[in-house]
Amino acid sequence: MKTRFISPILLCAVMGAPAIASAQEAVPSIEILTTTEAYDPIRYEGAYIIADAWRDLGLEVTVTPTEFSTLLNTFYDQQDFTVVIAGWSGRVDRLDPQFFLGTLYSENAVMGANNPGGYSNPEYDELFEQQSREFDPEARQELVHQLQEIAAPDAPLVVLFHRDEVVAYNKNNFDNLEAMAGEALYSEWVPMEAQPLTERTTLRYGGPQSPDNINPMLANTVWAWKWMRLYYDRLVRLTPEVETRNWMAESVDPIDETTIEVTLREGLTFHDGEPVTAEDVKFSFDYLMESDYGYFNSYLTAIDNVEVVDDLTVRFHLSEPSAPFASITLSQISILPKHIWEDIENPMELAPSDVPTVGSGPFKFNQYTAGEFMKLDKFEDHFHADEIAVDSIEFQIFADSEGVFTAIQTGQIDVTAWRMEAGQIPLAEQNDDLEVVSVPDFGYYHLTYNLREPHFDDTAFRRALTMAIDRERIVNVLLDGRGEVGSSVIAPVNAFWHNPFTERFDYDMDAAREELEEAGYSWAENGRLQK
Repeated sequence: MKTRFISPILLCAVMGAPAIASAQEAVPSIEILTTTEAYDPIRYEGAYIIADAWRDLGLEVTVTPTEFSTLLNTFYDQQDFTVVIAGWSGRVDRLDPQFFLGTLYSENAVMGANNPGGYSNPEYDELFEQQSREFDPEARQELVHQLQEIAAPDAPLVVLFHRDEVVAYNKNNFDNLEAMAGEALYSEWVPMEAQPLTERTTLRYGGPQSPDNINPMLANTVWAWKWMRLYYDRLVRLTPEVETRNWMAESVDPIDETTIEVTLREGLTFHDGEPVTAEDVKFSFDYLMESDYGYFNSYLTAIDNVEVVDDLTVRFHLSEPSAPFASITLSQISILPKHIWEDIENPMELAPSDVPTVGSGPFKFNQYTAGEFMKLDKFEDHFHADEIAVDSIEFQIFADSEGVFTAIQTGQIDVTAWRMEAGQIPLAEQNDDLEVVSVPDFGYYHLTYNLREPHFDDTAFRRALTMAIDRERIVNVLLDGRGEVGSSVIAPVNAFWHNPFTERFDYDMDAAREELEEAGYSWAENGRLQK
């Protein structure tokens, strides 16, 4: 159902024309923030395609290419934007709908959290909380489908496309590299399962982006967490088959619907030799919940408190049943050493050089030079160390995707952590040293409106702008068809949770103008949109 806002205009028989003219006000100019061309030419070129169409609607539009970390800070931490083109990666934990649905949950609209556009719909919020508590998959599926139906007509953001993850690795150097849906080869399991085929046991990745932060209380990107999850361990990990695997936890046992008991493995140690105890687990969750760090809010909201039972046992007391808690929350929250972090009162204000990097994961921190190089070494005292054949992992950071592609062709790196551009793929397929891997992505690239800005709080205005975006052109021309036009925050490849019957906004400039007219917008003599 369309939601239309009709502005009443008093028509005066004698002074009709002046009255209408004086009531009109030009819609403010719109700035589209996007990545630089070097970082991601698809988002860069896509922004200009969108801007041209919006200008045809009578809007004044500028495109501002922005360095990636700066863009994210503006988007999440400052929420100082009108329109942003960004993306959510399809990490394996996000196959459960909790995270992506949570990006439209009003409690995640605070600074630094995952709803920077500020969408708020009480009906959506109520159903979101309801699906979180629903353990029956079929009943939960129905709620998840309803949530997508509620959000679609409100057009709080535009899911531009789901892009195939096409990467490459050097098959002469390593074997047993298993690609994961949404993560391709830059997953937590590849370094733990890769088998060297030469005397070199250092696995070398290459990508165009540094972590936005190595502070686990401040990081907002997959680039940070894909790296940190190798040296910070979790109670549970999700396998490439998306099955829950107890990791630091020896057992995870539900006591009742709102009580989960976790028993740690014996002999766990941090990289500095200190033992990992139940106190560290309780501290890590409490520390996150008591901070202003919003990245994991949707995973933590169900927790009432964490209780230490004994040295190796904790109980999570939930304020309500949580269907994704055991598999998702426990697989994503890193366990921090209490003896290091408990004296840090303002963790989000730490200078980069002061951030502790001691974890308990299968690899330990060695080196990080921002914008250039990262290195981790295998932690020999980890319980899984005997199963790991590589001795270290390096990540070389390049200025752009072309630099990454040159490095994989010349043997400077073993694996591309970043998807290849459309024109690079056939060249990689012709290289006898390389194996090209393609997996569908259940993450998405999006254009998010700031609903706090003038006119963007008007549903009809957002709907019209969405109709004026030619997503088919972006996929077919810029992606060379290697992707799918988006319609929902739950991707079609995630078939059980995806609702294929939500309202779609196909490219239609006439329909966009009609939507605007019905909502009280008009055009000045110079063609500028006004209301």
